[in-house]
Amino acid sequence: MAQPPVLLKDTKLMDVKLGQLPSWLAMRDFTPGGIVGACRRGYDRYYNKYINVKKGGLGGISMVLAGYVVLSYIWSYSHIKHDRRRKYH
Repeated sequence: MAQPPVLLKDTKLMDVKLGQLPSWLAMRDFTPGGIVGACRRGYDRYYNKYINVKKGGLGGISMVLAGYVVLSYIWSYSHIKHDRRRKYH
């Protein structure tokens, strides 16, 4: 038997066709509460997949550390860029 079609609102981002993307984005909740809820769900998924496991490894912690390194580089890029061509003599 054929399963009933899934509503576009309940479709995951990876299952959305390119033509459906604008209408899918219009159905999202962009209020501050919706954005906080999305961040919370993302954190919970990350925590349960990489941190809260029986046999933990360095994978989850190293991803957080790599993200911190990339963000700190982005934040200090203007200072690094300014010092790039400075002569030290």
